[in-house]
Amino acid sequence: MPCVVTDRCVNCRYGDCISACPVDAFRVGPNYMVIDPTVCVNCTTCTICCPIGAIVPDYELGKDQRYLLEVNARLARLFPAASGPVEPLPEAEEWSMRSGKFDLIQNT
Repeated sequence: MPCVVTDRCVNCRYGDCISACPVDAFRVGPNYMVIDPTVCVNCTTCTICCPIGAIVPDYELGKDQRYLLEVNARLARLFPAASGPVEPLPEAEEWSMRSGKFDLIQNT
C-alpha cells in the first residue's frame, strides 16, 4: 500500500518529501513528482513533510482520486529517480492552493 502524490503537486514540486523518503521512492518529472509504488514502503514520512498536503496514503484517496494510483505507477516508469534535493518550481507558492491541475502534468 503506497503513498500517492496527488495533482496538488503539479507546478509546485516542493521536494521536501524526497529527503525524508528512506527508500528513494520518488521520481521527478518536469512539473510533478510521483512515488514508485514498487519501492514505497508506506512509512508515510513524506505525507508529513509535504508543505501543501499533496501526498496521501493510498487508503486515504477518495473515489474521485483513485485514478492517481495508476498515474503514479505509470509516470514512475517514465520519470527518473530523484538524485539529490529538488527545488520548488518558480511559481510554486502561487500554484500550491489551486486544484484541478491534473491536465497540466508534463510527461516529458
